[in-house]
Amino acid sequence: MPIELLIVVFLIILITSLILPVIYKNKEKTDKGHVFSYYKLTYRRKMIRTLWLIPLIVILLIAISVIAELNTFEILLISLFFFVITFLQFFYNYTKWKKYEK
Repeated sequence: MPIELLIVVFLIILITSLILPVIYKNKEKTDKGHVFSYYKLTYRRKMIRTLWLIPLIVILLIAISVIAELNTFEILLISLFFFVITFLQFFYNYTKWKKYEK
């Protein structure tokens, strides 16, 4: 994949990630039912979605390690990165949920 294409994809993701929170900032959040947009969810639902993503992350890490033929250290480093980010996201959403629940 050319580097230019990766840069374009990264910029699209970055711009979208900056615009969507602004759009949904003062809108009512959904706590029941199916919602496609992550930014329209309550903190409780964001936390639940993070938990649901853990099996997908494991499958993704296995696929990356097989396809990229990584050594053990690289696999552990990438896995640690993904799980730390996931844990931080879960913990952040949990604390915000408990704060706004009161």
